[in-house]
Amino acid sequence: MPDPLSGAIEISNVWKFYGDYPALRDLTLTVGESACCALLGRNGAGKTTLLRILTGLSHFQRGAVRIAGQAPRAGAARRQIGFLGHGIGVYEDLSAQENLDFFARIAGVRNSKNTVAAWLDRVGLARVATMPVRQFSRGMRQRLALARTFLHSPRILLLDEPFTSLDDRAIAMLSELLVEARRRGATIVLSTHQLREALAIASHVALLENGRLRYAGERTPEMLEDSNHLYRIHTDQGAA
Repeated sequence: MPDPLSGAIEISNVWKFYGDYPALRDLTLTVGESACCALLGRNGAGKTTLLRILTGLSHFQRGAVRIAGQAPRAGAARRQIGFLGHGIGVYEDLSAQENLDFFARIAGVRNSKNTVAAWLDRVGLARVATMPVRQFSRGMRQRLALARTFLHSPRILLLDEPFTSLDDRAIAMLSELLVEARRRGATIVLSTHQLREALAIASHVALLENGRLRYAGERTPEMLEDSNHLYRIHTDQGAA
């Protein structure tokens, strides 16, 4: 397994402004290779903003960001990223199979036909593989988006509220996928309000408040025992 002390993701003194409002304030964070970092914070803390910067979808005004040693917008970095954002990111007029066929070609996946079939089965969509996505429930779309995200075995996984709309069985499936990804050496940053699920998987935790990093470190047994422990100690207000 790669050295967890080397930085797969390096964020240095980053500032992000929306007009005059600083959404991120002098943020510095390193996520080591094969680590899983639970990115926590209340709504508006800056979690989505940070993930969009890491994917290259959003600019920042000050500081530096490196993904596997590259700028986020560099092709070499983008090819190594699997991103799941708030938007599902699939085509509603295509079937589940056609969606994954398309994304597999873009990612240069070898044996894509077998890979697509395996992922449709893994996320429980094999029986509806030829159904247009517009007929899917929100939970089915989320499972398809997960398959798209993991399809090319990315080295870096950036997930924004991935447990949204998933039932208990699908949450267990996603947890297994994340554990397996870490075993193959992937680095994960996982933003979520599902504290128990995230902390059970995470090796590290980063807590944002009003765009500032209030805590970064290893996930501790106390966090597992009390998922709000971190909020009470490191934020100005009580746990949400």
